[in-house]
Amino acid sequence: MSDAALDVRAVWKYFGDYPALRAVNLNVARGECLAMLGRNGAGKTTLLKILAGLSTPSQGGVTVFGSDGNTTGARRKTGVLGHGIGIYDELTARENLELFGRIYQVHRPAHAAIAWLERVDLKHVADSRAREFSRGMRQRLAVARAFLHEPDLLLLDEPFTALDDRSIALLQRLLAERLAAGATVVMSTHQLREAMELATHWSLLVRGKLVHKGERTPEIISDPTWVYRNYGE
Repeated sequence: MSDAALDVRAVWKYFGDYPALRAVNLNVARGECLAMLGRNGAGKTTLLKILAGLSTPSQGGVTVFGSDGNTTGARRKTGVLGHGIGIYDELTARENLELFGRIYQVHRPAHAAIAWLERVDLKHVADSRAREFSRGMRQRLAVARAFLHEPDLLLLDEPFTALDDRSIALLQRLLAERLAAGATVVMSTHQLREAMELATHWSLLVRGKLVHKGERTPEIISDPTWVYRNYGE
């Protein structure tokens, strides 16, 4: 069995003539927590969408646990939390999680839905429609959706943005639990302090190029500007 959870090989992504990603090579080992850094427009979201199978590279390829990243099997092992939240407004909180539970073939999806609504403190609004929720409540429902099937790979795009302190603590705790269970996490973030509490490694994208990947160091934790001073442009 390969030690790689993700293997990105010479991935390019063009939007028209513009290369949003340029020959990205990236290997993420099983159990690793990678904080993917970069300024706005560096290509982080584009790369995460390709890793999640939500976008196709213009050139190159991605494997997830040794299989093509676009296969159903790979997607069922993956949890995604992004800017779009990814819940259905006209469904209730319970219906949302039951739907995704069936998609991901979760054992007893109705039971799992209630258990996760309780974990994210939404059980009291289980039968309310998602469109009635505050942004914070919608974020917590999206967190429950991403973790519902206990994924082996979690892909998170700016996961701490717009979360209050309580929700940040909840997400950090859930991520720590999945990492302890052997899962792999890749998150894009500008909020280094929260991310680096969990990260084992970090990478930096600059204008679509991966310019560095390495282990987390004390300098990154103590000084958030250290990365850009030493590796940014």
